Amino acid sequence: MAEVKQRTLEWESYEEQKKNHWPKAGRHILANYDEETIVVYQAYKSEIGKWAAANGKLNGAPGFDPERITWIKTNFLWMMYRSNWASSKNQDTILAIWLKREAFERYLSVAAHTTFYPEIHATKKEFSKAMKDSTERLQWDPDHSPSGGKLTRRAIQIGLRKVESFINGDDIVQIQDITQKVREQFKFVTEKNYPELKTPRERVYKMS
Repeated sequence: MAEVKQRTLEWESYEEQKKNHWPKAGRHILANYDEETIVVYQAYKSEIGKWAAANGKLNGAPGFDPERITWIKTNFLWMMYRSNWASSKNQDTILAIWLKREAFERYLSVAAHTTFYPEIHATKKEFSKAMKDSTERLQWDPDHSPSGGKLTRRAIQIGLRKVESFINGDDIVQIQDITQKVREQFKFVTEKNYPELKTPRERVYKMS
């Protein structure tokens, strides 16, 4: 049996990435990715998160409800805003999930936008039907600074409703609990010591 490659999340200077690699405005998929995988983030209460990291999937974790929609985010700082750096209730465990790029792009190709766009949907009725029928949803939200400030740049999140290949782990290569690293970096945020802050390496995602 071939040895499974263990992936390690790359962390780089927040300020250097902000200055040299991240667009200031517009809709962009910022992500840590390679030829095979893209990292997405989720936050759960510890019993779900720790089980998922140990087993490489979500379905079967104590307390995980496979009937509920689950949201994945490619942008680390958006996840930090949403979970308040792993301190919000039931969001105290942060997972980095190495997702197959083929799966991620498949989700995107069929996802229904959660906002009505006339250039996409001819009528509100068509929009409502797409939302009702979809198992994947796509949403663009304001991105955020480390301290939570709203930015003009938009970050993507994808909602998955009963997508078996995701919750059963078929689309997943690896899950890692990065909570300790998150909390180590949060101290630089509380101290406003941004030159020392490191965040996962993220670049504008290029479709395969």
